Amino acid sequence: MPNPVLLNNVQHKDLRVITKRGAQYGDNIMFALTFPSEFRSLQAHYPIVFRKTDDGTSFEAVALFGLQEGENLFLGEAGWDASQVPLMVERQPFLIGRNGDELMVHVDLDSPRVSSTEGEPVFLPHGGNSEFLDRMNSALLTIHQGLQAAGPFMAALKEYELLESFVLDVTLDDGSQGRMSGFYTINEDRLAVLPAEALDRLHKAGYLQAIFMVVSSMSQFRPLIERKNRVQAAAR
Repeated sequence: MPNPVLLNNVQHKDLRVITKRGAQYGDNIMFALTFPSEFRSLQAHYPIVFRKTDDGTSFEAVALFGLQEGENLFLGEAGWDASQVPLMVERQPFLIGRNGDELMVHVDLDSPRVSSTEGEPVFLPHGGNSEFLDRMNSALLTIHQGLQAAGPFMAALKEYELLESFVLDVTLDDGSQGRMSGFYTINEDRLAVLPAEALDRLHKAGYLQAIFMVVSSMSQFRPLIERKNRVQAAAR
């Protein structure tokens, strides 16, 4: 279970964070949450799809790393095999909390990334923030702003009925078959017939580019399946 506590330079003066990538650090995940302002940088590496939120009332965007639960096909002996790691992964073990309207940085002390002897120092010897912590603070702020903006984006997709469910049937080189379901993507036929007024509204809100980034990212399913084939071949 996570154990988030408010970060401070007294109790956590010796805190270090392991930044290496691997299953032992919790990176063996099928997907990570993302948001429209991150779509451009991620679409060159990962399929970006949507899934229903846990309460079933809305949708959220995720970047896919695998084809089944607990699978990250970007993990290897050399670490994470992509130049862009989603911020929701990179920010671990930090997270944002609130004190009224003030945003506060918390750290999950039960994270396997937390150490007192290995990794990046969080604070300088005299108590100031390290460059690493400054980068994490910047990443957390970007995540917070991105997730705040994601709500109106999702509302626009629902308003114009631009989301459709899809099923991905996969046959691997070894003959094994699988099916991935439960995700949604952009309905391109619906997008193509939107009236000019709707397209103009989406463009002015900055949503049209994000929509096209999602459509473009669907081409990353083929490389993802090829990664799966290589993993299967190496296991034989």
